[in-house]
Amino acid sequence: MRSRSNSGVRLDYYQRIVHRLIMSHQEPVTGLFPASNVNSHAWIRDNVYCILAVWGLSMAYKKIADQDEDRAKCYELEQSCVKLMRGLLMAMMNQKDKVETFKITQNPLDSLHAKYSSRNGQPVVGDGEWGHLQIDAVSLYLLILAQMTASGLQIVFSLDEVSFIQNLVFYIESAYCIPDYGIWERGDKTNHGEPELNASSIGMAKAALEAMNELDLFGARGGPASVIHVLADEAHKCQAVLQSMLPRESNSKELDSGILCVIGFPAFAVDDPQLIHNTKDAILSRLQGKYGCKRFLRDGYRTPKEDPSRLYYERWELRMFENIECEWPLFYCYLILFHAFQNDKMAVKNYAERLERIMVRSDDGILLIPESYAVPQNLVANEYQHPGSQSREVVGRCPFLWGQSLFILGRLLQEGFLAVGELDPLNRRLGAQKKPDVVVQVVIIAEDNEIRDKLAEHDLHVQTIAEVAPIEVQPARVLSHLYTYLGRNRKLGLTGRKSRDVGILSTSKLYSLKDRIFAFTPQHIDYEEYYTTRDPDLLASNFTTNLAFLTNNWRHMLGRPTITLMATHYMLDQDKIPLAMIQTMRKLKSGYINGTRVMLGNLKDFLNTSAITDLSFLGSTEDGYPDRLHPDVQTYLDEHLLRSFSHRNTMNLRGGQLRPRSLRRRMSCKGAIKKTRSINVDSDTLGMEGPTQLSERRLSSIVPPPWLQANKQNHISVFATTPEEGPADQSEIIRENIYPIDPHHNRTAMERRSEFARQQEIQNIPKILIQRHRTDNNFADTEVEELIAMLRETENLEEQGDILQYLVDTQGLDFNTGMLEEGRVVTVRDLLKGLYEKACQQKLWGLVRHTAGMLGKRVEDLAKAVTDLLVRQKQVTVGMPPNNEYTITAPLPEAELRQLIHDAYGDDESTAMLTQELMVYLAMFIRTEPQLFHEMLRLRVGLIIQVMAKELSRTLNCDGEAASEHLLNLSPFEMKNLLYHILSGKEFAVSSVARGSLSIVSCKSSRVSKKSQIGLGDPEGEDALVATIDDRQGQWLRRRRLDGALNRVPRDFYSRVWTVLEKCQGLAIEGRILQQSLTQEMTPGELKFALEVETALNQIPQPEYRQLVVEALMVLTLVTEHNMVPSLGGVIYVEHLVHKANQLFLEDQRKVQGDATLCCAKSNGKDHQAASGMLLCGGAAYICQHLYDSAPSGSYGTMTYMARAVALVLDCVPKHGEMDCTIS
Repeated sequence: MRSRSNSGVRLDYYQRIVHRLIMSHQEPVTGLFPASNVNSHAWIRDNVYCILAVWGLSMAYKKIADQDEDRAKCYELEQSCVKLMRGLLMAMMNQKDKVETFKITQNPLDSLHAKYSSRNGQPVVGDGEWGHLQIDAVSLYLLILAQMTASGLQIVFSLDEVSFIQNLVFYIESAYCIPDYGIWERGDKTNHGEPELNASSIGMAKAALEAMNELDLFGARGGPASVIHVLADEAHKCQAVLQSMLPRESNSKELDSGILCVIGFPAFAVDDPQLIHNTKDAILSRLQGKYGCKRFLRDGYRTPKEDPSRLYYERWELRMFENIECEWPLFYCYLILFHAFQNDKMAVKNYAERLERIMVRSDDGILLIPESYAVPQNLVANEYQHPGSQSREVVGRCPFLWGQSLFILGRLLQEGFLAVGELDPLNRRLGAQKKPDVVVQVVIIAEDNEIRDKLAEHDLHVQTIAEVAPIEVQPARVLSHLYTYLGRNRKLGLTGRKSRDVGILSTSKLYSLKDRIFAFTPQHIDYEEYYTTRDPDLLASNFTTNLAFLTNNWRHMLGRPTITLMATHYMLDQDKIPLAMIQTMRKLKSGYINGTRVMLGNLKDFLNTSAITDLSFLGSTEDGYPDRLHPDVQTYLDEHLLRSFSHRNTMNLRGGQLRPRSLRRRMSCKGAIKKTRSINVDSDTLGMEGPTQLSERRLSSIVPPPWLQANKQNHISVFATTPEEGPADQSEIIRENIYPIDPHHNRTAMERRSEFARQQEIQNIPKILIQRHRTDNNFADTEVEELIAMLRETENLEEQGDILQYLVDTQGLDFNTGMLEEGRVVTVRDLLKGLYEKACQQKLWGLVRHTAGMLGKRVEDLAKAVTDLLVRQKQVTVGMPPNNEYTITAPLPEAELRQLIHDAYGDDESTAMLTQELMVYLAMFIRTEPQLFHEMLRLRVGLIIQVMAKELSRTLNCDGEAASEHLLNLSPFEMKNLLYHILSGKEFAVSSVARGSLSIVSCKSSRVSKKSQIGLGDPEGEDALVATIDDRQGQWLRRRRLDGALNRVPRDFYSRVWTVLEKCQGLAIEGRILQQSLTQEMTPGELKFALEVETALNQIPQPEYRQLVVEALMVLTLVTEHNMVPSLGGVIYVEHLVHKANQLFLEDQRKVQGDATLCCAKSNGKDHQAASGMLLCGGAAYICQHLYDSAPSGSYGTMTYMARAVALVLDCVPKHGEMDCTIS
């Protein structure tokens, strides 16, 4: 510190500046700042940034306040902050109904307003007249509110305000999946008012959620009732999505300087130092100029080319803004703060000097920060030619208070009046520092003594539920219910938390409630819901994944994570504890499991080291009894304590004596389930089913079978002994079909059914007298009776499945079977449930998946899984290409998703269930190993299923039908394993285990590189190496097929295609033309452009052919990148290049008598098509199989042929003279 006099004088100077520039504009009634002298609107974001300088100055005065007048100044500055923050709070509380509605609808029209009147805090524009949904503004408010409260300011006065702020936390908690208008209020940069997911909003929300967690809004004087609670998993989801997006801002903005406030002050939302560094460098290299930084590429705001008469831009005009975007000095202020917090004095000095040069001096000598600098109209042409060469002029407000406030903070830090810690009392800046390893505590609790003794046999000693008392163990759904009471307030009409989701971070804490302590088991093992929990191997594997997840993501919490697991009867496999469980528990005892440090022990030993959260919000504070439990909570807990872990008995199908005459009919239902399958493997054109394939797809028939047609002459049946058997109202039985159907679909089903009718007639010819009265109805009755008798006597579950499938098709799920169980009527649905339970016990996974599909069971959190994929910028398609593929581009509710998947697969329940299961596994992988998904934009689940089946048929040497049966019978764990091997490109082998189930084993084959990459200028030339060592048949074909099905493309592929598109009039792929105009509206790195290219490539149904098209595009990019020619001419038909390359390949093969002379390169030339119109060698799209199986490099490599094809097909490439044509 300098001597009192000097520092005091200097501070008084800043106090005068702050007073003149900032505080003099504060409205006396509301405390808000108007946007300017002529515009009285107050924006939440700008107001919060304006007040930061006042808050900083107040803390600087607090340190030197040894004279009364200094204390008075300090208090005045502090109260100015309180007044502003409360003004914004009042404005938002006036819109409390919006907060309540938005929690449910998340509709932009229901959002809080982004700006209010500075005179009375009322709304100034309508809900639909402005892009109000700006999650970053509300988050910034909460973040600064938390920081100011932690610094000692008292901003919140009453418990009602506390509940409102708790609801604001719910308002921002789903930021990771809510598209908003973002920091620039524009949404998509064409300014048509389309919201999009913005990294800057998600980062700010993550920071606010972490800052608010366990914060007492009454500061040091508060109690349990004024504490804000945040579920740690919500902040983590924001973090995961943020990390997957950076340095991208959104779909339309590949970079944005606004991200500076997320990686540095005020949010400090990124924990990975490398990512912070890369993001900052990307912004500086692409957006920094002499006068500050551009907001984002092709930002037309206030440029001379912008048409001020309309709000939106035409798509084609975005190109005009390139290189003349306005530059904003504001970002230099952010950079100064960023480097001050990093303690990098040189960089601070550098930016401070740059900023001095571009600031404007006012008449009384104060330095002002202008809003932005634009290129003058008359210099635009020169600026286009030499970007950054022309001098610019100030446009917009001056001083720009948002920037001015940050500038003053920077000055206070540089001159030593403030330490960085004072601007960040919650220590958010330390988030990116290395932490010690987290030890995960694991507790295993046995359901009863029997299970405890079974575990003890394996030398694993655990306690039972009774023995852990007084600590109570509950399933996660109880915690989820308790959290719905958080933030309820009758006076304000607020109903508390809406989301039902509690993640693993929340269930890994212990919870105290009055004098009770609760532990909760993780949500994903709630047995009621999902069949995947019946697979012990999958449970064990998910458990280790969760441990690793906790180690990496347990932050900002006191204490260690504690996972509580129940060992129940449910998990037993034929009364034994499954091997997978035993092995996992043994590893836990050792203290390390897959690199994670763990401790296995009893709950009471971990009480001192665990994270414990107080559930004090469950008291009846509103009724004046904060110490008593809310009466609803009390009853809920009392009911739940006993019920939570009981298991159910299952129905028994056996019973009734054998009836010999039904044996004749056993065969009629055989294969009913198999007929529903739609996975297609055999046809080599993967994904192109011909008509033969379709006739196999059995859809519930539109035309009811003869015995179901409503009777014209409604006779009562002679045999009708009970009223039920008479011709009851049959309209319920005939299932309506909701799919448009090709008449051929039903042929097999109809023939099968009329066959039944014929057999009936032959068997049941009784006395002629009865025959005359008998209507067709009776056949159905006897039919059903016999089927049910068969069902009773057959031991084989597969057969029971076929019979029930047939009953469901003909009678529907709610058909009364005439059986009674404990006095209740048994429907087909009840029988199915019983079968499902049995199939689960016997681990017949194909049957489990099928019956689960018929019963409409859910897969674990399907909607959450799809959202996880979408928010990480991956689109998902379901259904078999090319006819039935549906693309999911935005998060959907669970019911709509299931309907969509059902529509995509028709009646194929097994594949529909498998699709849901795979989506959950994909989401698991993208959460834990995002690197598997690099360079993949769309995940086409239908194709992945077909490739999985194809891979099985390759490794097991069986035909397609057998392979799809094997695939559907894989246990959930092996299914996840196979998917992992296919995603990672690892080789695998299939080993058979007991009872015909298969297991997938990694081959550590040194020959195969881990990820297939088209080796184009790839730094590591490993692929070329592989090609030489490994000349096994089919390897390159298989790799192309995998890459094509996974839609994997080479690095920077899309931005390289952009450069090709810039030099020609269009690229045609499978009849879709990518127009050159796309380069006018989109930048090379923009996600929207990549999706356009992807959509065109997805038109190609055969994966290996798609990969050759990608390779052809890469050769074109080489032509443009080496600037061989100024332009590539008109529209380029990419397929022509591939077919030309194929011709050249065949010519060469004839010359050297290669393998292809056996099929496509036969010398007579006529005979190389098979009778079916396919190629003899089975190559897709009339390209020889041997070309697909050539390595990319080498003199006979695909790249060489592609390059020659390009030279021949494109007119623009010179035909004579020397030309360097080596492919790196």
